[in-house]
Amino acid sequence: MDITTVNDPMIDTNNDEESTLLTILDASSYQLHDLDSIEFPPTLTEIDLTANRLTKLDSRISHLSNLKKLSLRQNLFNDSGVEPISQWNTISGLEELVLRDNQLKKIPDVSIFKTLLIFDVSFNEITSMNGLSNASSTLKELYVSKNEVPKIEEIEHFHELQILELGSNRLRVIENLQNLTKLQELWLGRNRIKSIDLCGLKCIKKLSLQSNRLTSMKGLEECIALEELYLSHNGIAKMEGLSTLSNLRVLDVSSNKLAAIEDIEKLTCLEDLWFNDNQLASLDGIAEAVSGSREKLTTIYLEHNPCAKLSDYLTTLRQIFPNIEQIDSEVFA
Repeated sequence: MDITTVNDPMIDTNNDEESTLLTILDASSYQLHDLDSIEFPPTLTEIDLTANRLTKLDSRISHLSNLKKLSLRQNLFNDSGVEPISQWNTISGLEELVLRDNQLKKIPDVSIFKTLLIFDVSFNEITSMNGLSNASSTLKELYVSKNEVPKIEEIEHFHELQILELGSNRLRVIENLQNLTKLQELWLGRNRIKSIDLCGLKCIKKLSLQSNRLTSMKGLEECIALEELYLSHNGIAKMEGLSTLSNLRVLDVSSNKLAAIEDIEKLTCLEDLWFNDNQLASLDGIAEAVSGSREKLTTIYLEHNPCAKLSDYLTTLRQIFPNIEQIDSEVFA
């Protein structure tokens, strides 16, 4: 199978005045066990090998000096299968490396990639973040979700990091984030975290702590840049520490132990409020509780609260929120 011809749909072409340069190779979803049937033109800048059956790297990739993006997602690579890449100096200009959904048990050595921007090792069997200290400080996005990591470590030098995804691991403590002063998104859902401590960071815009072991939402007061906050499926009994989050647009506190909507009356940007599966008994006082966002709110979820059984439930909410577009699963034109 020769997939380097211009007419082949798996190749994107970049035309210039003198020649047609083959820059993007898409060989995803072919269930390939090896790459013997594929040619690698030296002009390639991107290779996508997602959803194959590969277990070892093809050494011809090591000669592609223009390569910027390499995706090996959803294959059968183990640690020894990806190890050769740490010696491939010719592709040291790589900016994006995706090893998501393989069989890795440790962080591979990516120290030669001095301009790496995106690194994804999610959905593996990695038991430690050891090895990340050797990754380039240029990194902007790091994905280590759905592994078996027990501790946040070896990330202190990532001063340019904007997205950190560590959901579905074994984390118990939020730590070692203090140097990530450009971090905008922090995803920590499905861990074992009991309290919120963002190490003084004030730059985060999106924070997820869904499905942890939180009993309090204290610790968010200084996160004044927050726009989206996800705290569902915890054991939180009181809304607090939210009044300073003036930029908050989305608040999800569903599936907790909350009996009242509190501490958000000053918020004026709130568009989505998810409060379903709690213990709110009445709609009395809800207008005052969300007074700052009454005109702004477009979506509210209160289903599976005692108040949702009231006969005038929908009518009352539509009267309180004049611009509401969705109440629970009910969408209004």
